[in-house]
Amino acid sequence: MQCNSSRRMAVLILSEYAIASQSTAGTTPEYYDLNYRQPTILDRLSDSAILKKIERQSKSTAGFKQLVRELGLHGAARQELSQRLQRLINSGQLVQIDSDRYAIPKAATSKNVLVGRLSMHRDGYGFVTPDAATLDPHFKALLAGDIFIPPPAVGSAMHGDRVLVEAPTYLGALQAFSVYGAQFLTVPIDDDGLRTDQLESSLRLSPKFMYILPNFQNPAGVTLSEGRRHQLIFLADKYGIPIIEDDPYGQLRYEGEHLAPLVVLDRENLRRDNGFTLGNVIYLSTFSKTLAPGIRLAWIVAPPDVVSKLVMLKQAADLHTATFNQMVAYEVAKDGFLDQHVKRIRQVYRERRDVMLQALQEFFPAEVTWTHPKGGLFLWVTMPEGTDCRLLFRAALAENVAFVPGDCFYGNDLADGCRHMRLNFSHSEPELIREGIRRLSVAVKMHLRTSHAPLEVAGGRR
Repeated sequence: MQCNSSRRMAVLILSEYAIASQSTAGTTPEYYDLNYRQPTILDRLSDSAILKKIERQSKSTAGFKQLVRELGLHGAARQELSQRLQRLINSGQLVQIDSDRYAIPKAATSKNVLVGRLSMHRDGYGFVTPDAATLDPHFKALLAGDIFIPPPAVGSAMHGDRVLVEAPTYLGALQAFSVYGAQFLTVPIDDDGLRTDQLESSLRLSPKFMYILPNFQNPAGVTLSEGRRHQLIFLADKYGIPIIEDDPYGQLRYEGEHLAPLVVLDRENLRRDNGFTLGNVIYLSTFSKTLAPGIRLAWIVAPPDVVSKLVMLKQAADLHTATFNQMVAYEVAKDGFLDQHVKRIRQVYRERRDVMLQALQEFFPAEVTWTHPKGGLFLWVTMPEGTDCRLLFRAALAENVAFVPGDCFYGNDLADGCRHMRLNFSHSEPELIREGIRRLSVAVKMHLRTSHAPLEVAGGRR
């Protein structure tokens, strides 16, 4: 989905920025068109020059009225300055403190080196961002907590605000939200993702936001169906609850068609008339699952008011994202390398997924089931009721194989989580995956023999 100049996404830029010069020393740009107007001093000032003026006014903040007086602006020129400042705010190069005061972010200096635009999801998956947008993935959920979940008062026995999450959901998000004392409202998932038919009772409890992984969810590997996506958008709007859409795996689809992101459906279904500058969804994604795990680089699409808050919180957290990582991402994205790389890893990961599914079918007992992910990195194994995967984990270690027990992926430490385990198929070579599943099956059969009735042979998918 392309965005023209009148419908630009609000995209977060949280580190060093490109500031392009718009004039040449000793020359004055002139404009000749049917709507000719006399050039003003603003026509001779680049964005970087405006930023420098603000920086010189004060070590910390500068006022709009002070700028107007210094530049000698009147009438329409004042409005033009206001629009220029708003563009700088939207791009993250300027922060608005209150109705009249502005401040320069620490990372917006004349040494900025990241330039150009990073095209994302260009194969019809979702939308194209007009500008680079960067954020360390470790801070995505943490910054959302900063905005939406005020921590309990020091010494208070009260918990923080409510957050609605899937059960199970991403462990890192649970840890980040827990820092603020969040109370979790959990809604179960099935093979079609979040059970939206069970959502309203939790929404009536007024959570501050919903945290949703719609594509190849971590840990279960399931994808939110198209019908449920529409229903989720409708319910979020009905109850006024924002959605944080975390989509690190969306490009890693191995079968089926790409589904529109929630942020796109929010705009289309509710007929938002101002592009992505309005809306009820904050979209997160990352290069760490497509380019390289060591490239801790991500982006956010959100309304401008949210972006401005995130800029300030990001600077307080770690000042800015590593410039070198941003330069690497830009270089590999601009010439098509990243697109070809993603196609390659889709082939590799699909082969490894298929090997794991085949090995599970061959080696695991019938009463054990598992998901069949259409993409992503993980699948979710469900053991018979009464199984404790923490005990099974010890038996697996004795066979020199490991997995992640499922209980850590539940916001309320649900007992049901103890009979699940998450398996990753992207890391190991196919022959190691097959051997690992064979060894794990030995531990599973031995564990079930000691705690359950006799087994049938041959497992099945869910």
